[in-house]
Amino acid sequence: MLRILRLILLVSGLTLFLFGTIYPSAAQGNGSSPLVVVLKAEGPVTSVMQGYIQRGLQVAASEGAQMVIIELNTPGGAISVMNEIIQDIRASQIPVVVYVSPRGAMAGSAGTLITLAGHASAMAPETAIGAASPVGMQGEDIGETIAAKEKEILRATVRSLAARRPPEAIALAEDTIETAKAASAQEALQVGLVDFIATDLNDLLRQLDGFEVMVLDESVTLSTRFARVQEVPPTFVEQALRLLTDPNIVFLLLTIGVQAILIELSNPGGWVAGFIGVVCLALVFYSFGIIPVNLFGLIFIVLAFVLFILELNTPTNGALTVAAVISFITGALVLFNSVRLPGFPTVSVPLVIGASAVLAVTFLAFMGFALRALKTPVAMGKPALIGQVGVVTKAIDPHGMVQVAGELWSAEPLDPRESFPEGVRVEVVDVEGLRVKVRRVR
Repeated sequence: MLRILRLILLVSGLTLFLFGTIYPSAAQGNGSSPLVVVLKAEGPVTSVMQGYIQRGLQVAASEGAQMVIIELNTPGGAISVMNEIIQDIRASQIPVVVYVSPRGAMAGSAGTLITLAGHASAMAPETAIGAASPVGMQGEDIGETIAAKEKEILRATVRSLAARRPPEAIALAEDTIETAKAASAQEALQVGLVDFIATDLNDLLRQLDGFEVMVLDESVTLSTRFARVQEVPPTFVEQALRLLTDPNIVFLLLTIGVQAILIELSNPGGWVAGFIGVVCLALVFYSFGIIPVNLFGLIFIVLAFVLFILELNTPTNGALTVAAVISFITGALVLFNSVRLPGFPTVSVPLVIGASAVLAVTFLAFMGFALRALKTPVAMGKPALIGQVGVVTKAIDPHGMVQVAGELWSAEPLDPRESFPEGVRVEVVDVEGLRVKVRRVR
């Protein structure tokens, strides 16, 4: 009983330790000091980031947090998603501070307006903000009339968000849109575009203590001197979806998906390759709703897929495979690299060429296996039995039964002087009618 009690206490202690590690809010939620929730918004402004920030604000509200700090590092992204993030921040009943960090980070393009949307804003040293001029969906310069409309609505937005700031700050904010101007942290602080320059999170909390912000038209004084900090990390799903904002990852999924489908077509009957291919291609098409792509490239990729299938049905010693690979490379580059939208990287050309070469080699290898299998004569009847190993199910002396190739056969020893008890493994050496001749497996 004493050992059992010790074991229970040990397991309980480990459980509490792990619970406090995985769910810090539950372990820390009983303190009397104010709670500050920290979110790390990195990468392009996409629906994934918007969902993460929205969830973080909900967590902060449920935990009774005094303040939310969004550590922002983004080169920009979609204006529509930016507007949703701004709406979430401005509708929050909890003060939201946008902190451009770490050193070397930026609040570019859409990130500029997200920073201004915070009830307070700060930047780390050696960070930058600005270059918020609008561009087209594929990164191209937009027409003069459309550009004027987009800029006017964005300038009106920044004037509204920066209304409490000095005229110099509003002018700089408008210049980031009108002339794509950017500013360093020190320049932004000098004109009042941001409220603080903080070297790290602790420095920011120190400076925020006693700072007054307006939340839903009500004045709120922050008290952060003894605040407890709780970071809300992205979930596994959010991390996985964030990967789908990288064209290189999406291209690899596209390559694996096409390869898996081709393997399934060249060697039908299984389901693993087909399932993997369908899942990968489903993720690829989902990512097309997140990252900017030129769908014209899909024409070349579909053409490559058709050429691969034609190679399966009418082998041309690799000629169609070479054409398919060229079409696949062209399609991938058009799909991803013909788009230049701020915040989104392009796909690596060496990666495209290398992965396409691997795709071709793998396809040719599987096609070779399939062709050899088609040319191999099907073994039936007597030739199929000779050389098979079976087990004696009824003692052979001089006649008995063996189970071979999943069937029961009458059997007799090759050497009439031999006999075999049950369970002995034997090899078929000859077939006479419905009876096999066997010998002991050495």
